[in-house]
Amino acid sequence: MQLWGGGEEKIEANPQLNINMEQTVAEFGQTNDLPNEVISEVFGDNSQKRLNEFGLTETQLRDNIQKSLAFYAEENSKNWVKIATKFPTWFIFLAVMFVLTRQKAVTKKNRNYLYALSILLFGVLLGSDPSPMGTVKDAIVLFATQGIIFPPRMIALAVFLLTVFVANKAICSWGCQFGVLQDLIFRLNSRAKKGGWFRQYKPPFIVTNTIRVAFFVGFTTIAFIWAFDLVEQIDPFKIYNPAIVTAIGWTFIGLILGLSLFIYRPWCHLFCPFGLTGWLVEHFSIFKIKVNYDTCSACESCAKVCPSTAMEAILKREKTIPDCFSCSSCINVCTTNSISFSTGKRNMPPVGKYK
Repeated sequence: MQLWGGGEEKIEANPQLNINMEQTVAEFGQTNDLPNEVISEVFGDNSQKRLNEFGLTETQLRDNIQKSLAFYAEENSKNWVKIATKFPTWFIFLAVMFVLTRQKAVTKKNRNYLYALSILLFGVLLGSDPSPMGTVKDAIVLFATQGIIFPPRMIALAVFLLTVFVANKAICSWGCQFGVLQDLIFRLNSRAKKGGWFRQYKPPFIVTNTIRVAFFVGFTTIAFIWAFDLVEQIDPFKIYNPAIVTAIGWTFIGLILGLSLFIYRPWCHLFCPFGLTGWLVEHFSIFKIKVNYDTCSACESCAKVCPSTAMEAILKREKTIPDCFSCSSCINVCTTNSISFSTGKRNMPPVGKYK
């Protein structure tokens, strides 16, 4: 609350404009209390020209102003110092986790401490925004409601997807402030005592991904038809800026975090727009969890310890491979060192190896 307890990082981009085509540009700007940057962007250095001298209809003028205001609002709603701090910190942390995963140094003992460190860095200290989810969600909403694309957001999205392409959803695995929080809650339950406080479940991927696709389609449709940001109302990343969370938001966040005791990363698997986008890119990841079938003893311990159905699909190759967060659980439990986080194509298992 002390860190981010101010207002939400939003600026009104759609004020009601009072347009009189006989006014000068300067008078128009003063009447509508428009920022000088917006006036200069639309009209240039022509403050004394009348609006009707630009050859624009009132509708065209309104559209130009609204788009320029949308860019201005986006740019000025961002805490650029925080962003300039957060991205390098992400790169350093993900690089360290990449090395640890490659060296099989992420263990059951240290995993939760690494999750807690990620939550502290990217959530508590550096706030709810930016986030991987926000790059997809905000890009869709801004284009649907304002008809513009904000280049810095698209660059951020490209960077996040690059981490997925290089290291199998690395940003989701270790850098997503809300994804890691869910992961930690799930692990704390499973380690509370033998079997955990509550029984945990692995919903079929066909069910979770169908829900996620339906939510993505519904959210996008609502944004384009009604210019309404559905995710903004329930955005779980706002838990790191409690002052701006609404009653509906707290209810949804509570449900997701409660569900995290029973199901692995429910927001990621059921709702997250970046989770869906990242899962598509994940199919082409350079580094991924792989199985050496020559040394595999077919004990299937890796599939059992995996918090989702991902490892079973990777191991047996009978179904579509779900989101894999490369958490190293499968690597830790393998007694024959047959599982690695490495490059190359995943091979198919020998016929009849897993009965």
